[in-house]
Amino acid sequence: MKQINEGYFDGERPLFKEHNAEIIDTTFGKGESPLKETHDLKLDGVVFTWKYPLWYSKHIEVNDTIFETMSRSGIWYTDDINIHDSDLQAPKLFRRCKEVTLKNVYFSDADETLWTCDDVDIKNVQARGDYFGMNSSNIRIGNLDLIGNYCFDGGKNIEVHNSRFVSKDAFWNCENVTIYDSKISGEYLAWNTKNLTLVNCTIESDQGLCYLDGIKLVNCKVLRTDLAFEYCKNIDAEITTNVMSVKNPISGRIHAHKIDEIIMDDPEIDPNATTIIQDVKE
Repeated sequence: MKQINEGYFDGERPLFKEHNAEIIDTTFGKGESPLKETHDLKLDGVVFTWKYPLWYSKHIEVNDTIFETMSRSGIWYTDDINIHDSDLQAPKLFRRCKEVTLKNVYFSDADETLWTCDDVDIKNVQARGDYFGMNSSNIRIGNLDLIGNYCFDGGKNIEVHNSRFVSKDAFWNCENVTIYDSKISGEYLAWNTKNLTLVNCTIESDQGLCYLDGIKLVNCKVLRTDLAFEYCKNIDAEITTNVMSVKNPISGRIHAHKIDEIIMDDPEIDPNATTIIQDVKE
């Protein structure tokens, strides 16, 4: 395998179509698309300073690498890429990629990152930015700490473990989402989503969990949450805490420690279609 060590490259497409190479302790300066149309590369200790570093690439291994602020829109149309122990400072870094693995990665600006990607593994990742993970599918997450609104809008087949989300409008318009042992804080959680399951989770959400079809909560805390379950159907909720208010659920079962207010003010909804059980009643 060819080795490029302690290199410096600038200008447009300096290593266009490079393949079967190790690139070590190398900096790519000002100049677009330094590694476009590449395949079978190992990058270690690399610094990207400018735009579009990895487009239309395949079989890329990245370690101890920095994507600086201007390396925006950096990884598009790229398949089978593994990035670990790296710092990613630029927005819009992943679009229409497949087989993406991110481990021990920090995103300082994750705005509009990981859009329309498929087959994604995320482990021990910190990210800050809005619209993370939009329209992506087949995602496996462990230990993601995300601060940013509208995350995973339109996502499909998502499994999450031991994570924290500070995010308004998280998990909207999704299908088949299962979240274990995690905390979600932010307004309007998961509207218009189909098949959402939360197990051993803590939720804080103004008007959270509305307009869902198939919502299951198992041993969950629902703190400081009001107007929950509005226009939800097929509810199966086991809640260990008080809920501020529940409004106009369509069908299912809600079991909570206590519900401060139950609002049924839509004459088109049959209140008998939802069973509501409280451990503590006034």
